Amino acid sequence: MRGVWLTAVRAERFKTGCLSVTALAEHGKRTAAMNAVLPYVLRRGTSRLPDMESIAGALDDMYGARIEPAIRKRGEIAALGFCADFPDGAFLPGRPDTLGAVAALMGELLLSPATKGGRLRADYVESERRNLLDDIAAEINDKRSYASLRLTGTMFRGERYGVPKLGTAADAERISVATLTKYYKELMASAPIEVFYCGAEPTERVAALVREALSPLPRSAQIRMPVTENAWVVPEGQVRRVTETMDVTQGRLCMGWRLSEAVPDPDRAVLAVFNAAFGGSVTSKLFTHVREELGLCYYAESVTDRWKGALFASAGIDFDMAGTAEREIAAQLDALARGELEDWELEGARRAVVNAVTSVLDEQSGLEGYYLDRSIAGTGLRPEELAARASLVTREEIAAVAACARLKCVTFLTAEDEDADET
Repeated sequence: MRGVWLTAVRAERFKTGCLSVTALAEHGKRTAAMNAVLPYVLRRGTSRLPDMESIAGALDDMYGARIEPAIRKRGEIAALGFCADFPDGAFLPGRPDTLGAVAALMGELLLSPATKGGRLRADYVESERRNLLDDIAAEINDKRSYASLRLTGTMFRGERYGVPKLGTAADAERISVATLTKYYKELMASAPIEVFYCGAEPTERVAALVREALSPLPRSAQIRMPVTENAWVVPEGQVRRVTETMDVTQGRLCMGWRLSEAVPDPDRAVLAVFNAAFGGSVTSKLFTHVREELGLCYYAESVTDRWKGALFASAGIDFDMAGTAEREIAAQLDALARGELEDWELEGARRAVVNAVTSVLDEQSGLEGYYLDRSIAGTGLRPEELAARASLVTREEIAAVAACARLKCVTFLTAEDEDADET
């Protein structure tokens, strides 16, 4: 089908099936809140099954299958749709066609929603809009989550990447039946759609069932592949610093680096092992030195975003330790850039990544996320190949990534009685 791609992994060991249908859309201020709410509105009912009770009954008839909304952010690309898991008919008495039933229902949810007067139902839109507002408020109440959102929002101010995955409360307030219905129709007409299946069925049959389920898909516009604006080239400018006061019991220090043009085509395995060595594992520099040896923080960790070309570190600290903790975190990154990595640290980082990647093979949900990322990227290694590559990452490759990191933003969430400032 035009603009629809299928990834099928044949695996009988799970005795269950996994099917996902994901539309790829632009993530930004205009779209983030609508992307976040739309799958939940569609999940409320179809023209044939107009409410959640009817859908629940249909899923019970499919031996307890589950279909849940899914919203993910990959750089400045939003991935929204549905993920299903269900008993594989090949292992049930009478061999019922559970895949066919699930695929058909998923097609209904996506393409034949419950409507009134040609629009999405107003009561469903309003209910899910309020749920979205609650979810956004919950992110603010979770201070660890809020600190990370504050960092990305400040560091990528003016860029679509800086918009939270769920959007803002102001954006959610502006959602209406008319705007969401219009956006839904635009999305179905032009968004690329990724379909993933893992189970015992042959690929040819999966393709036929998906093609039938998505046959009403209105491909009336040019298929637009959303893109992300990477940050491998570092813009000029001073480090942005923000201190914000809130009702917190411990300080939250967050630091963000952009990665320079030294790595315009990032190696996913190298980035993963670098992050494990810096702050992404129990043998990392941040964990063993900053947390355990120096006792500067309650937690210290790092993550990389390979889509955006960015590195983030966060730590929970005493309110008076912000400067000391910042300097020591930066010092550990500098140490990596100089190649100062003990053999046991290198091996620990490699092992952490290999274990994380191979664990993907043990869960269909993990495979679904892995292959969705691979499809969005347009290329990439299979999990087994990525694990093998990670086991060979060298100290010099890790040093090269560390050397091209440029600090661009520091945020600190504190309870001190002072005015918030921003530079």
